[in-house]
Amino acid sequence: MTLVDRHIEFLEALRAAGIPVSLTEGLDAVAALSVLGRAEDENGVLSWGERAMFRDAYAATVIKKRSQRPTFEQLFELYFPAMLGDGTASRIGEEGVSKDNAEALERFRDELAEALFDNDMERLRALAAEAVARFGSMPGRGPGMSSWSSYTTMRRLGTEELVAKLIQGLRRNGWSEEEAERVASKRTASYGAMVEADARRRIAEEKGPAQIATVAVKPTIERLDFLTARRADLDLMRREIYPLARRLANRLAREQRQRRRGPLDIRRTMRSSLDTGGVPIVTHHKPKRPHRTELVVLCDVSGSVSNFASFTLLLVFALREVFGKVRAFTFVDQIHEVTEYFVPGADMVDVMTELTKATQFASRFGRTNYGRALRVFADEHADALSPKSSLLILGDARNNYSDLALDALADVRKRVKNAWWLNPEARRHWDTGDSDASKYGAIVPMTECRNLTQLSDFVHDIA
Repeated sequence: MTLVDRHIEFLEALRAAGIPVSLTEGLDAVAALSVLGRAEDENGVLSWGERAMFRDAYAATVIKKRSQRPTFEQLFELYFPAMLGDGTASRIGEEGVSKDNAEALERFRDELAEALFDNDMERLRALAAEAVARFGSMPGRGPGMSSWSSYTTMRRLGTEELVAKLIQGLRRNGWSEEEAERVASKRTASYGAMVEADARRRIAEEKGPAQIATVAVKPTIERLDFLTARRADLDLMRREIYPLARRLANRLAREQRQRRRGPLDIRRTMRSSLDTGGVPIVTHHKPKRPHRTELVVLCDVSGSVSNFASFTLLLVFALREVFGKVRAFTFVDQIHEVTEYFVPGADMVDVMTELTKATQFASRFGRTNYGRALRVFADEHADALSPKSSLLILGDARNNYSDLALDALADVRKRVKNAWWLNPEARRHWDTGDSDASKYGAIVPMTECRNLTQLSDFVHDIA
């Protein structure tokens, strides 16, 4: 495979992971790399320079946002690995080192604890490659299964023992217990990420990077599923909400300015055409009537879908100037209005905290019941609905086999101008188990919304 082939495959992998790379940007990357390729080493031989420079040149031409960098780094390591096999830094094969026994394992742990204490990144990367080679091999596995495992490697090393050793070393060096525990956990987690990266590198060497990129590389934060995101991912999503809202608001404002003209005024146009022999050279338009959507949001906040509902609420209220009016309600089996929490200038962390506390008011019996929530909403909050308003329902449509209250939903739908239902589950899971997605979707059109990209596209369409 030539370097051009690998370049094309790498760009395709970036696009598949959610990083948009245009043809022009791909050509810019080639141009940047060609400049690096002209550098000569001390012997006068053309060289690509240091690998870090090679990586940064790629990133400078194809990455647009900081949130895309982690995904770029993972894919870069797969398509342009620093080493093959055990690597030049590994000591596998040296006398006595390759032995896998209790004594050799203890010596390796001591060396690793020392490197963690010194926070020597280069040494830790070399020890990660060695650890996978010595303790992560899983030969003889069935077809299609990986022969390297980062989980097996870290289990053999004993993560808890590593943390305990590092804490002891830091405490002896004058660190407080709280600081030592925090730093030890952080450094050990960083080493674990190095082990994962080396395991992926080895598997990619066996199976090809394209196959590993589709299953082992985490997509960009905009493409990450709400329902599968970890705590650290959720924090990144929260930080992305307001920049996303600003970009979306600017985009909507530009489009609204471009649509300033109203419908064609045929009468005025024809009258003015008399001056040009009946040819309508200049067109006249009717004044455009200002219209902004009045939005009513109804959110299921039970279980894992609460994260999805929270992000949608934050995005909608960050864009509240785009809408004429916004009212929001949460429910598990009981309706509770949360509009008051989204005041101008409110801190995002405070809003999320208040929303979490408000969940207790949205639950009476502790089990999701869409039917009961819809009936209470129709009876007690009918004033929120009008022919000028639009209804947005957020939830997975899983009703615990309770009454669906389809008649109540149909009545609510008749009172509003538009209605949409966003479901954070993959479409293939609809109508499985206690899901009643199709029955509700027959009344209110239901759309799959699993990540920030789909969410922003939807908000753009309705604003």
